[in-house]
Amino acid sequence: MDYEEQSGGRADLYVQLARIGKVVVHPKRIELLDLLCQAERSVEALAAATGLKLTTASAHLQVMRQARLVETRREGTRVYYRAAGEEVCRFVTALGDLGRARLAEVDQILRAIGAGSDSAERVSRAELLERVRSGDVVVVDVRPMEEYAAGHIPGAVSLPLEHLEARLGELDPRLEVVAYCRGPLCLLAPEAVAAIRSRGLRARCLEDGLPEWRQAGLPVATAPTGRPGRDTPATAPADRREARPGRPR
Repeated sequence: MDYEEQSGGRADLYVQLARIGKVVVHPKRIELLDLLCQAERSVEALAAATGLKLTTASAHLQVMRQARLVETRREGTRVYYRAAGEEVCRFVTALGDLGRARLAEVDQILRAIGAGSDSAERVSRAELLERVRSGDVVVVDVRPMEEYAAGHIPGAVSLPLEHLEARLGELDPRLEVVAYCRGPLCLLAPEAVAAIRSRGLRARCLEDGLPEWRQAGLPVATAPTGRPGRDTPATAPADRREARPGRPR
């Protein structure tokens, strides 16, 4: 193969990679991917979550499907979308990491909305696992219920942010709370920690979220929607004690 043939082959390769670029060129498509890395959702739910019209959300999702980053299933007349694979979610995580590392504006925005690195003290995954073994923390998942049901840290208590204030009395004041959400760019956990601390309880955020926990190969549990207390481990932990990150009072 001569140089011109090699050059043409490389050009074709980059054309294919550019299909993924068409997805990340639009901020709403990145947001949609981020949501789909948390849980499968219908087009209607995605439109509502992102503030898009149904037809606009569908058009974005079609571009993402053409790039093979999302897959679908049909249930009656409703179409559900999901991330096409864990490598898609690793890509979304890496994109966020790159943005925080290279774009000062990203950190400025996070600080402005209260999700910056200094807005709430963070707990590493290693520290959380150690604290779980000692039994002196309660882990709280503050994402929406459908995301918790799709996958969560085993033993975590589901307290969606919109219900947190009404349910704070369920937390054991003797235990420190570790809250987590969708990842380091998510505001839900810092808001939850601020609310919990305002009631005089000890609380910190996990350093990242459920996608990073899963990508690290740590155990993940699922639960039937509407029954948050019934964990069904999707990946059995080597030590069952690791599947009990906390307990409500």
